[in-house]
Amino acid sequence: MEHQSLGRTGVSVSKLCLGAMMFGDWGTKDHDESIRIIHRALDAGINFIDTADVYSSGESEIIIGNALAGGKRDDVVLASKVHMPMGDDLNQRGNSRRWIIKEVENSLRRLGTDWIDLYQIHRPDPDTDIDETLGALSDLVHQGKIRYIGHSTFPASEIVEAQWTAQERGRERFRCEQPPYSILTRAVEHDVLPTCARYGMGVIPYSPLAGGWLSGRYRTDAEVTGPMSPARQRLANRYDMSLPPNQRKLDAAEQLAQLADKAGISLVELAIAFVLRHPVVTAAIIGPRTMEHLESQLTAADVELSDDVLDRIDEINAPGVTINSADNGWTTPALQALARRR
Repeated sequence: MEHQSLGRTGVSVSKLCLGAMMFGDWGTKDHDESIRIIHRALDAGINFIDTADVYSSGESEIIIGNALAGGKRDDVVLASKVHMPMGDDLNQRGNSRRWIIKEVENSLRRLGTDWIDLYQIHRPDPDTDIDETLGALSDLVHQGKIRYIGHSTFPASEIVEAQWTAQERGRERFRCEQPPYSILTRAVEHDVLPTCARYGMGVIPYSPLAGGWLSGRYRTDAEVTGPMSPARQRLANRYDMSLPPNQRKLDAAEQLAQLADKAGISLVELAIAFVLRHPVVTAAIIGPRTMEHLESQLTAADVELSDDVLDRIDEINAPGVTINSADNGWTTPALQALARRR
């Protein structure tokens, strides 16, 4: 599998990154099956794995640690994240020095490793000074517990602020961004992706299948049956078919499926290849729950989309447009009613 440099770190990562959100209680409850999926991904040439402390309340990290035991750890670029609530205590979350220093130790223990290659801030935290966060992360880099730092779903303004703070305060700087990005979720094309390019940052988008909307499951002539995963149950506004934005997503998914058929590829391949085509993208994060899911996504790494196909995609959903704003991953508190004085 083709590899690319993660920003300007000099670290080479596969163009597909194995996302681990579906390993554990949120998805594949069978640990042995999850490990088989991980090993198959490694055998296929993937050397990049992304997880988070919050995925199945730490269970995902434990599964990965077990999968990489016995000599596989050195060959993998391992990424995890911190920020989301890990308990009822209000201090067991966020981007404070207190929590980051404590939680990285928990992640290291669960992963069964002495270091994390890429440690990411899972979401912005308006209540914490960015210098507080960068100071804690810089100390961890100097201690050798993490190698590089990144963030997820940061708006362009906060990316710039963090880069300038690192320069002014002599901190380690964020090396990559992990945004939501798919054919249906294109808001980051406005300024997030260009900002990352200006600072030489890697970009590792998550959800190239738009949370399953581009998996082939959602078609106008098909009934979506069966329970949603626990992860999706918490995001009902992204899947409620009574909402007009989701009806528009369904229509777009149908048109894209027809486009994929005409191009002689699967909708899954079309969706992932589209994300990989953007010149700023380093690797697309795939999140299989089953071996079948993984196999259907691995082939996308070799798909090249023609200009005609890309033009048709832009007609179905224009550049910079996210059809349902709930898919953007993070909403600034400035849009809350109190902030707008209403």
